[in-house]
Amino acid sequence: MERFDYVIVGGGSAGCVLAHRLSAIPSLRVALIEAGADTPPGNVPAAILDSYPMPVFCGDEYIWPQLKASATRGAAPRVYEQGRVMGGGSSINVQSANRGLPRDYDDWAANGATGWAWQDVLPYFRKLERDVDFPAGELHGRDGPVPIRRILPAYWPAFCDAFASGMRKNGFASLQDQNAEFGDGYFPGAFSNLDDRRVSTAAAYLDGATRQRRNLHIYADLRVESIVMEGCVARGVVAVEHGGARIRFDANEVVVSAGALQSPALLMRAGIGAKSELDALGIGCKIDLPGVGRNLQDHPSLTFCHFLERRFRMPLSRRRASMTAARFTSGVAGCDESDLYLSSATRAAWHTLGNRLGLFFLWCNRPYSRGRVQLVSADPAVAPRVDLNLLDDPRDLARLAYGVRMLAKIVEASGLGDNPRDFFPAAFSPRVKALSRVGEGNAALTSLLGMLLDTPAPLRRLLIERFFTRGQRMSALLTEPGALEDFIRANVFGVWHASGTCRMGDAHDVMAVTDTSGRVHGAYGLRVVDASLMPRLPSANTNIPTIMMAEKIADAMLVRHAANAAPTTAPLTAASP
Repeated sequence: MERFDYVIVGGGSAGCVLAHRLSAIPSLRVALIEAGADTPPGNVPAAILDSYPMPVFCGDEYIWPQLKASATRGAAPRVYEQGRVMGGGSSINVQSANRGLPRDYDDWAANGATGWAWQDVLPYFRKLERDVDFPAGELHGRDGPVPIRRILPAYWPAFCDAFASGMRKNGFASLQDQNAEFGDGYFPGAFSNLDDRRVSTAAAYLDGATRQRRNLHIYADLRVESIVMEGCVARGVVAVEHGGARIRFDANEVVVSAGALQSPALLMRAGIGAKSELDALGIGCKIDLPGVGRNLQDHPSLTFCHFLERRFRMPLSRRRASMTAARFTSGVAGCDESDLYLSSATRAAWHTLGNRLGLFFLWCNRPYSRGRVQLVSADPAVAPRVDLNLLDDPRDLARLAYGVRMLAKIVEASGLGDNPRDFFPAAFSPRVKALSRVGEGNAALTSLLGMLLDTPAPLRRLLIERFFTRGQRMSALLTEPGALEDFIRANVFGVWHASGTCRMGDAHDVMAVTDTSGRVHGAYGLRVVDASLMPRLPSANTNIPTIMMAEKIADAMLVRHAANAAPTTAPLTAASP
């Protein structure tokens, strides 16, 4: 058993930041515990370094295979890919470096997260980034650990040019920088990548110099199964090795950074949550916080594909596939502007079949639907139940329907093809994911399927409708009454942006779980720092906002440590010795 000032549970996008910043003070002993493999400098797997993320994302090695989620009420749960490797989600995601919009953070501050308005968080967005395209200034940093770049229009392949043309013809404005221009329009997507290699938080924050700090102790392949509580005080954690041996780590403060699905589960197993639900599982309630596990949000998403003629295909050797994205407004009553997000990729998968298909992602910014994370057992080996409830609010369904219709107009105007049957709905199903696993068998099968797509157009379209869409055509979805809404309900999925399940807010707010520095209400020595804290999901991928939050809270923790460590000097009086 060892004792630390801080024990950080989870080496993901937040945990790596905290380990780097806190251990910069030599007097602080810091432990970082990650359930997955470590990826130290010089030993990062090639699949993680790759600019094209789908092989690692669709594999089993670096995710939690037991974590599943139901997209809508009554839907069967499916594996919900969450990183189990040093760097967490930043080691398996698409590397998008999207901040969101100022209104997202102003909304946080206006609804109880005081100190988290846009002007409060902007310094930390600047602090984390090394933007290689735009100069340092009010909106950008050039000295941070995370390199951020874009593939600018002059270097776009033909597919991106066509997609941009379709947006331009539908009235979309051209923007240079999604992180500095906040209206509707299309733009080159920003991503955390340098020299065509992923830069995860493990690479950016746990570099060689950081790892040499004698006060920082990094533990990999070690799963934390419980928080040790004495009444309302967190004393440490218990972790289990692959062989089953248990190790206790004592701490002055436990920092839970396990992600929006597992952080609330750890709290609930420690007796922090809704009392009635904990009692039903035989878990003694130490702090009655009904908001733990509630307020779960993700961006409701759909995918579509377009068959690509040879002139639109990009060589497989060019790895970065996602280059162009857009924000636009649905106009649905009661919704904000810029409430839809659309991105494209020049290939749908790593293989020769995927290289013949362009891919489109559509999602709702600022979703109104809410889900929850719920324990089904007190056993830490049993994964929690995750219900995303993506379409519980009818506004989210209506916005997706508008977005699909707009996407169809964009594709029609793009020049990608002259037959609407080459544009078709695509589901991210278990069958598609299985076909996306890297292997000789899939390489051979997809090579054959890819060649079949290059057959004469009538046969190709017959194959697409037989094997890809099961007879569904975009024309029917767009014209038959109720068809589009039924398609959305059957195919919507969460785009791996889980957040909000330990939301921060005022102590008088019964559904708030932490204060604005992540400290759990009613507890001592216990903090949450990850996407769980988000009161409302930003208009963005969650990785860069999560890094920003960790930077901001680490700063607050160090200020508090310095204040507590400073000697106090009483004024001299006649009675003073």
